[in-house]
Amino acid sequence: MVYWQALGWGGFVLALWLSRSGIGWQKFRSDKGYQHFVLASALILFCLWALKAGISEGLDIHFLGMTVLTLCHGPRIAIWISTLPLALMVSFGLLPLADVGLYAATTAVVPALISYAIFWLSYQYLSRHLFIYIFIAGFLNAAFTIVLHLCVVSAGYWISGLHSWDTIINNYLMLALLIWFPEGLLNGMAVSMMSVYRPHWMRTFYDREYLSPDR
Repeated sequence: MVYWQALGWGGFVLALWLSRSGIGWQKFRSDKGYQHFVLASALILFCLWALKAGISEGLDIHFLGMTVLTLCHGPRIAIWISTLPLALMVSFGLLPLADVGLYAATTAVVPALISYAIFWLSYQYLSRHLFIYIFIAGFLNAAFTIVLHLCVVSAGYWISGLHSWDTIINNYLMLALLIWFPEGLLNGMAVSMMSVYRPHWMRTFYDREYLSPDR
């Protein structure tokens, strides 16, 4: 288990290094409104991750919220923002320090990359319409991302030998049938509200394209 924890930490540190953004850091230091937005995003993410539920001990499930975070900030900044709720979870005893790397990789890094990839594919190959952005890049994107997250975590539990495959299927993977719609709905509602009322908060939303009358 120590090997996997070290590997997780190494992967997370590498992801942070590759995701560094001088422009994002400069904007954060100079723009107080953006500072508030980043801190509010981190606090909401902490609340989503801290509220866990599960059938069996150690096999907890929670909302991710990484899809809307990625659409708002981009994948690189979203990964950096995730360090704040992770630090809070460690501080409140909700997450062991040794497990931060693995938790971050499966809960923040992979979901952020997958969410951005699905957005990019929808932007490149589908009609640039507000409904497409909300339903595909928001709702379906989040639903698919959390199902993939559950599959990755399940594979990690099985490979590490923490739980048997039958236990994982019956007490963890089956929750994918229940959580995908609420996750998609939560992210889809947030994306739709911000696209309409706060489009400047959405880094991946281009109102001149998605709201163009000729589309």
